[in-house]
Formats: sequence, structure tokens, C-alpha cells
Amino acid sequence: MNFEDLPLIATSHVSADGTHYALMIAADDQKKLVVYGDSAAFDGVVHPESGALLCRLTAHNARVLRERLAWLRPIPLGTRTSGGFGDRLGCATVGHLLATAGSGVMPVLAQQSVRENARTGRTPQQVLDDAMWGAFEFGWRDGWGADADHLKAVEDIPPFVEAGYTFYTIDPGDHVDDSADSDDLPTLKRKVTTLDWTALASSPDDLVKRLSGTVNLGGLTLDLNEETILRAAVKYGSAVLHAVTMAGHIRDLIGDKSFDLEVSVDETNSTTAHVEHFYIVSELKRLGVTFTSLAPRFVGRFEKGVDYIGDLNTLSDDIAVHGAIMRHFGDSYKLSLHTGSDKFGVYPIALRHTNGLVHLKTAGTSYLEALRVMANVQPALFRDVLALAREHYEEDRKTYHVSALLDKLPDPATLTDDALAGLLDQFDARQILHVTYGSMLDAYGAELAAMLQAHEVAYHAGLKTHFDRHLAAFRGVTA
Repeated sequence: MNFEDLPLIATSHVSADGTHYALMIAADDQKKLVVYGDSAAFDGVVHPESGALLCRLTAHNARVLRERLAWLRPIPLGTRTSGGFGDRLGCATVGHLLATAGSGVMPVLAQQSVRENARTGRTPQQVLDDAMWGAFEFGWRDGWGADADHLKAVEDIPPFVEAGYTFYTIDPGDHVDDSADSDDLPTLKRKVTTLDWTALASSPDDLVKRLSGTVNLGGLTLDLNEETILRAAVKYGSAVLHAVTMAGHIRDLIGDKSFDLEVSVDETNSTTAHVEHFYIVSELKRLGVTFTSLAPRFVGRFEKGVDYIGDLNTLSDDIAVHGAIMRHFGDSYKLSLHTGSDKFGVYPIALRHTNGLVHLKTAGTSYLEALRVMANVQPALFRDVLALAREHYEEDRKTYHVSALLDKLPDPATLTDDALAGLLDQFDARQILHVTYGSMLDAYGAELAAMLQAHEVAYHAGLKTHFDRHLAAFRGVTA
């Protein structure tokens, strides 16, 4: 029996340096790595008829395969147009790549936050390995990133570095003083003196002198005066310092390897004013922080799992200035759209005002597409999940920007089984299911995994349909 007679997944089969590698579907319907040739470094069992080594999809085998096949290692993506495809379940990557292929968008296939990992019970290594196995199965060789998302403390960083991540999102939101928005000038002058000016290598007077004036933004102007500068410093000065500390820690751990760095201030209580954007970038650059993307909080509401809430014309005016500030700094970074799922009206606006210098972050809606499959093939289980989501929503929503109301959740008892999947298109049901994923996985994680294994093709097809809609605006306008 030749090893090619095994039930290989054809798209995964590759030969390198005289050794063949592929995934196969084993008798128990589990995927295994097949190595035929130099298999000495892998852990596995020799198939008696073909002589190939059959290996479980372990962290060790993933590491060895990455050492052998360079395209399975995540890379920094720089300022190329990119999209983050968070996968809370570890089996969505093939579907993500079905949509990404040919779009011009560079995919970030491993993207989970510390918060998400705590709720799913996965480790940074598991998230990266699951993404890698999906890329291997698909046959993807065009590069991909791995994002350690929403890092808040230096203690969060080491496991992501050890796993080999190439993209680090610093979230200094806990260090933002939102009350600065309404402080009067005397209060701002008092507060600004409490910043660590030694660490900032400056002083309030130097800051005002350095930034005061009118900035020409290519047809737009930005006026910086004492009050707006001090307001920006009071609001974001400690956040800038925290970002500097975090970036330095990442650099110390990674050494001389290159990596993408994002600074995210989107999860704050107020929008990021244009002067504040200018201040953040000016200070980060002055303090020697090289970053790839910045995630401001834009006007309007970017809520989980639903389209943009607000006036698109107002948003367009807002992003136009943010994009102009980005160009003022030489297009050295991208604007990052967090909570980016389903914001179909936003994508053309952001792309137009940035010339494609955009990073789009999505995560939870891939999980919702898994629930859509469940509603179609196991409606009784979906009803149980919906009941659990109703029970846990008020607690689970506390760390997310959502506005769904339980009393607007349709009563599933009034719906036939055929109508259940439609709940995944209803605003309140969508958000309630979106943020209760941790509670759901605690209760029904094994059942969900078994269901997706049995209906993997349908899940991947649903993901392709879902993300084709997201990426349609990106085709032909990527940087």
C-alpha cells in the first residue's frame, strides 16, 4: 500500500526535501498528520502497510512541522491591508481562508485576547497551532499573522512570545482618563503635573511648545492649542507610558526579530479626538515606539456582532481626518477597526480615507456561524444554548460593548425548528449569543465540537459566505 492510498486531504499534501506531509481523516474521523520520509523528529505510530508515520495534531508535532515548512510560521504583515479572523473554537481557519483567498487581504489567522482565552480555556499555543493546522489543511502559502490581542499587562505577554506570535496588540485602556473630556483648563493644568514626566522625557511646557500650532493635513487642518494639548495629555499620557512599557517588554522578550505592534484605545468610554490621535502618535514616535497600527475609538457605536450604529456621513468625516493624520506621519501605520464584524457600511469609508491602510478585526461572528450550523442540524441543542445565553447574558455582557435587551429576544417556543437559524440574524439574539460564548462552552463545548466535526463542510461554507460579504469592499483597494 502506498502512503498516497491513505485517505489524505489533498489540499494539504506537500513534498519538501524528499519528505511528504499531509493530513488524513483517520478511522475515528479525527485528523492526523501523515509523514512519509524523514519522520525522525515527529511523535507518531508507523502505519504498517504504507510505512508512513501517523501523528496526532499535538503542539510538538506542530512545532516540528513549522520548522520544516516555513510558510506555516506566522510572519509580521507590516502595513499591508490585513484582516484578523478570531477563531474561538479552533476549527474555523479553512473557512476563513476560503473567503480570504484572492481578496488581497493578508490574514491574521491566530487572534485571541487574554479575555477570550480565559473564557474558552485555550492557551496561546493552542490558538496558534489550531490556526497553523488549518492553514496546512487549506494549502495556504501566502503568509499569515498571529495576534496576541488586547494585552493589558506585562504578565500577559510571555506565553504569546513563547508560542511564536508576530503581532501584539497593546490595550492601555485602563490607563485612559476619560474624565479629561469634561475637565476645565485649571483642572487639566493640575492633572497634567501628576504625569510621570521623567519617564516621558519631557515637561508640560515642552509638550505644549512642541505641539502647538496648525497642522496642514492636505486640505484639512488640525489646530493644537494649550487646552487641547493638555486635554490629550491628561487623557492619554499614562496610556502612552503604559504602551511604551509594554512595547519595551515585548522587544526584550523577542530580541531582534521583527513583529507587528498595535496600540488600541478603542475600548474606552469616549471617542478619540483628532488632536488626541495626533498626540498619541507624536509621543509614541518621540519615545521610540515603532508600531504598525492604531485603533482609535471612532464616533458612533461599534458593537459586537451587528452593523455600525450611527450616522455614516458623520463617521466618514471623522475617519477622513484620522486618515489624514495617518498620512501626515508618512503612512507608517494602519488604522485598525476593532469590533469590525458586520460593519458593512464602514468598510468602503475606511478604505477610501486610508487608501487601503486598514486592519480589520473580527472574532465572535465566526462562533455565531457555528451556532447557525447547530440551529440547522441540532435544533434541540440550540434551544438549550439559547436558554443558557438568556440566563448568563447580564453577567457575561459586562466586559463588552453591546446594547441587546433580553426582553427583545424572540421567544424560541414560538418558533419552529426551521426558523431557529433566523435568530442569528436578529439584533438582540445575535449579541446575546455572541457574548455568552464562555458560559456556553463550559456547558456544551463537547457537544458543539462533535457537531462541528460532523458538519465541518457546512461550517466552512457558512464562514466563506459570511466573510465574503466582509471582504467584498476590500477587493482591488488593498495596500
